Parts: sequence; C-alpha cells; structure tokens
Amino acid sequence: MSNSPDNTTTDTNTPTRTSTWIKRGVIGAVVLVALVYGAIFFYANVLNDSPDALDTDDLSEALEPVADTAIDEAVTDTSEAPQPADTVAAPETATETVAETAVATETVDGFDGVWTPTAASEFGYRVDEVLGGVNVTAVGRSSEIDGSLTIDGTTATVDATVQVENIVSDDSRRDGQFRGRIMDVANFPTANFRTIEPIDFGTIPDDGEQVTATAVGELTLKGVTQTVTLEVTAQSSATGIGVLGNIPITFTDYGIENPSNPGVSLEDEGVVEFVLVFERG
Repeated sequence: MSNSPDNTTTDTNTPTRTSTWIKRGVIGAVVLVALVYGAIFFYANVLNDSPDALDTDDLSEALEPVADTAIDEAVTDTSEAPQPADTVAAPETATETVAETAVATETVDGFDGVWTPTAASEFGYRVDEVLGGVNVTAVGRSSEIDGSLTIDGTTATVDATVQVENIVSDDSRRDGQFRGRIMDVANFPTANFRTIEPIDFGTIPDDGEQVTATAVGELTLKGVTQTVTLEVTAQSSATGIGVLGNIPITFTDYGIENPSNPGVSLEDEGVVEFVLVFERG
C-alpha cells in the first residue's frame, strides 16, 4: 500500500501578516492620539479666546464710552438750539466750549448720591483648568448688572447683582455645565457682591485719577454668603465712576463641588472679578 501524498500546506506568511497588522494598529493608535492632542492644543491656544484678567487699564477703557457718549449728546443738543443772528463762532470752538461746559457741570454737581450700573460693566469668573493635559483658563462674564453705588463724601458702598445664566464663556458646552450641575441656576439664579461697611477712599479722585482702598463685603454664590476682604480701585470720568476688584474663592466654601470631569480637570480655587461702571441714577 503506497503512502498517500500529504496535501497539507503551511502558510509561512501568517506571522508576517500578523506583525504587519500589529504595526498598523500601533501606528494608527499613535496617529489618533496625536490628532486628539493636536486638536486639544489647537483649541487651547488658538480657538480658546479667554480674555486677560481685568486690570486698571480695563477700568479706564470701560469709563471712556460713558464720557464720550454724554459729551456727544450735549454737543448734538446744543447745535440744534437757535443761534442769535449776530453771533458767528467757529465750529471747532463751539464744540470745545460745549464739551467743557458738560464736564464742568458734572464736576460742580459732585459725586454724592446714588449711581446705577451701565452696560460697560463686567462681572464674572476666572478659573484654571487642564483639558487633556493642556492648561486652559476658563473665563465667563456678563455685562448685565443690577445694583447701585452710593457715595457720601470720600466713602462709598457697592451692591452688584448678576443673573448667573447671563454669565457666558467662549464655549457653550462649558456654559451648559456652569449653569447646570455647577451653579444650579434653576434654584440659585443670582450672584451678588455688596459691601457691609463704607469703603473709605480718603479722597475724591480727579478726572482720570485712580485711587485704591480696602473693601469688606459679602459675596453670595449658589445661595451661600461669605465675608470677603479685597482691594478695590476707583476711577472717575466726566460722567461716570468705575470700581475694579477681584475676589479669590475656594469652591467648597460656597457649596460648589469641584466641577472636574473625566475630560477636564479644574483647580479647587478660582477668582470672581469685576469692573463696575456707574452713571448718575
């Protein structure tokens, strides 16, 4: 009986093919990680448009439109008034005179009394976060402020309230988390800062001059109120008064759990910052 031929063949290419697929898988994973990290890096450094911390330059800039608008309106109103037939004045001289008169009138009136916030105000938060290993600064602000500034001589009291849902950042997903699980705006719709004793600036600042003082007040976030002490800077213009300040906060002090999640890690502290611009109430 003859031996039957062995028809079994050995695929000598199998180890090579397996090795090739493994290499392709590793390369694919590396490329995927690189793409994800690159996207995060691009967002953090290009798309993420977090503004710088509010400072004294922002205070000065916020006051400029208030003065310019008031003077422009004064010029417009005066130009519409009838002029005596025998009066001839150069347009430039007339404009300068009206502007000077508007400034002088406000200066004579003094600062005592109640002032109300304008849309040039900003109130919000600043917190550092790590997004996929990349450092990002999250900033949210609102210019819709209610409240008052009450001045008596060289002292002042401040009361400012913001609707938390109006505080927005450059990322709608962050805003959704902020309004929901972080700040629970449905149950705690407002944030508030108010002084609990008059701030004594020691002097009435000249137009454009900035003065600093220590303020003691209460900050209310998510229904929890804490006493805070901070340095504030005040500046006046022809028609407005501005107050700059920032308040470091620890989330747990206000019943806010650290809002980190698997994709984003946040610090335990942040800052509430504001530039409040007031006009005569």
